[in-house]
Amino acid sequence: MVNPDSVSDEALRSHGGGIPGGDGAPAFTLSAPQPSSLPVLIAVPHAGRAYPHSLFERMRHPLSATLKLEDRYADLLGERVARETGAALLVAHAPRAMIDLNRATDDVDWEMFARGRPDGVGSYTPGMRARSGLGLIPRRVPGLGELWKRRHHEDDLAQRIDQIHAPYHACLAQQLGALRQRWGAALLLDLHSMPPLGLRDGQPPSEFVLGDRFGAASAGALVGSVFGYLAEQRRTAAHNRPYAGGYVLERHADPAAEIHALQLEINRASYLDSRLVEPGPGFEDMIALLCGLVRRLGADVAALGSGGAAGRWPEAAE
Repeated sequence: MVNPDSVSDEALRSHGGGIPGGDGAPAFTLSAPQPSSLPVLIAVPHAGRAYPHSLFERMRHPLSATLKLEDRYADLLGERVARETGAALLVAHAPRAMIDLNRATDDVDWEMFARGRPDGVGSYTPGMRARSGLGLIPRRVPGLGELWKRRHHEDDLAQRIDQIHAPYHACLAQQLGALRQRWGAALLLDLHSMPPLGLRDGQPPSEFVLGDRFGAASAGALVGSVFGYLAEQRRTAAHNRPYAGGYVLERHADPAAEIHALQLEINRASYLDSRLVEPGPGFEDMIALLCGLVRRLGADVAALGSGGAAGRWPEAAE
């Protein structure tokens, strides 16, 4: 699971999992203040940039493809926001091109594999996302076509699931459980970035898309708080379209048990340069905006948990 590499009175920083072929590089890092100062966990599953040479070697257009697949520098946003607000932070270093942490382990396109669908793996059936080319292992991206020079092997997939996907989600669940235990409620803010959207129904594109799986992943009060805050900041936002939230929210959200989850997509043009490659002039403003949002949500979630935390609440509020 996760092994602490350094512990202090203020923070716990842990590395977990491993990247196959990555010379010992961890699959993810958890940074969590101890004791927690907010009932919020920021997770960044799609910004990993630890590419093994063996992965690059198998890709048709490695530089272009990885840039399109990444939530470019969303991890830098998450790191700054977590540091300034005290929220916990889980950042994946394993790249999305290797395995998509926002997909279920059965969302596999077996046509990508040398031996096709293996015997005895009856639960592995291609879902909608795999059929679109963006399954557990991405197959193609718009504008570039097929990603890989040759087919994959079943052993590669099993290794990536065991070393990256399984420990990442175990860590995420563990941390959300710890936050709920302390505060009575917890919020997962799954942080993503998106390419600029086109016009929709003749309206200008939204800068943010908030996903809650059409009400299944979070209390409505938290959704309303996000839209209220963004309106105050004069930022445009859409709800669930075109991104309602994926496997992360499906697996970890449980509003009835006071574990809430929201997926936040941010237009990359808002914080990157004109090439959408490096941090741009809007980077610092985006950090300030997200800090305000996380602080507001932290207070909202703490209020949700105060009724259900019983005797724990006075201690947690100190």
